[in-house]
Amino acid sequence: MTLTFAALADRARALVPAGGRAILGIAGAPGAGKTTLAEELVAALERHGPPGWVAHVPMDGFHLADVELERLGNRDRKGAPDTFDALGYAALLRRLREDTDEMIYAPGFERVIEQPIAGAIGVPRAARLIVSEGNYLLLSTGGWERVRPLLDEVWYADLDQQSRLRRLIDRHIRFGKPEPAAVGWATGTDERNAALIAATRDRADLLVPTALIESIGAAPPR
Repeated sequence: MTLTFAALADRARALVPAGGRAILGIAGAPGAGKTTLAEELVAALERHGPPGWVAHVPMDGFHLADVELERLGNRDRKGAPDTFDALGYAALLRRLREDTDEMIYAPGFERVIEQPIAGAIGVPRAARLIVSEGNYLLLSTGGWERVRPLLDEVWYADLDQQSRLRRLIDRHIRFGKPEPAAVGWATGTDERNAALIAATRDRADLLVPTALIESIGAAPPR
C-alpha cells in the first residue's frame, strides 16, 4: 500500500492520548525535507482541531552559537552532533512531556543569520501534539540517547541521495553561500553528518519515502 500524506496526518493524530500530550519526532539527513514535512503536517492538523492544539518545535534552536563554536574550535564542524546542546533539547522535551506549564518557550533558529534565537517559539498548554524535527533524534551517543525515550514515535524522512544533495545545495545558496562554497559544505561537512544519520535509519518507527516527500511541496525543504 502506498503511504499518503493523509495517512501520515491520521497516524500523527492517533498518537495523542485522551487528556494527554504526545511528541512526534521527524528525523533525517540535512536537506531531506524534515522541516517541510513537519510544517505541512502541522498546518494540515491545525485545520482539523481546536486552535493551538498542535505545535512545531524544531531541534535546530539548540545549535550552539557561533561564538561558542569558535571558543571550542568547532566552527568548521557546525551541524555535527556535538555542535548542539543535546542535553538542553532533551530537557525541553521532558518539560513538554510533563505537561504542567501553561506556556513553554523554546529556542528557534534563524537561517538568514545561521544563529539560534532564545524564546522564539511559544508552546501553550493547549498544544496536545508536538512535532519536533531534527537530524539526531535517533542517535544513541553524546547525550542524544536521552532524546528517543521522550518521543512517542520517530519518522525518518528517507529522501534519495541525489534529490537531497540538490535541495541542500539550493538551500545553502538561497541563504547566502556562493555556489562553490554551497557545494563544498553540502558534500563535505553535511555529507559526513548525513552518513552518521543514515546509520540510525533502522531505528525509526516509520520511513517516509522519497515520492511522498517530493509530493509535499515544490519549494526546497528548509
